[in-house]
Amino acid sequence: RNLEVLGTEDALGTMDFKVAGDRDGITAFQLDIKCEGLTLETMAKALEQARQGRLHILDEMEKVLDNPRSDLPPTVPKMRIFSINEDSIGKVIGPGGKQIRAVIEDFELTNMDVQEDGTIQISGMSSEKLKAAEEFVNNLVAGGGGGGGG
Repeated sequence: RNLEVLGTEDALGTMDFKVAGDRDGITAFQLDIKCEGLTLETMAKALEQARQGRLHILDEMEKVLDNPRSDLPPTVPKMRIFSINEDSIGKVIGPGGKQIRAVIEDFELTNMDVQEDGTIQISGMSSEKLKAAEEFVNNLVAGGGGGGGG
């Protein structure tokens, strides 16, 4: 789990500090200072306060939900990334982009991005349709899968 703790400005309005992270540590932080310099002591104190606050908030969150959900709600966009052989990119795109447009439409994708190295990123609202789209593309490049989708 990742948690962002929004920091408030200090009493004098000279420092704005925000920290994001989990139990293992910080994954990101933002620091805006509006004065000259920042002592190591002040930074150490701010980081320790952020750690204590982050752990407290995570404890409270875990009282309600002890593990991440296995699947996101249908209202949240999802993404899958997979790879195909570079030589098969043309099959996925099709003449004039016909095949890629059909995959996007048939599986109700919001986007399908095919990179030159064969990496394919698909996004949409339904986990099931994303999985089906990936299976369809893999069958297509394996020599099968000609027609419609999900």
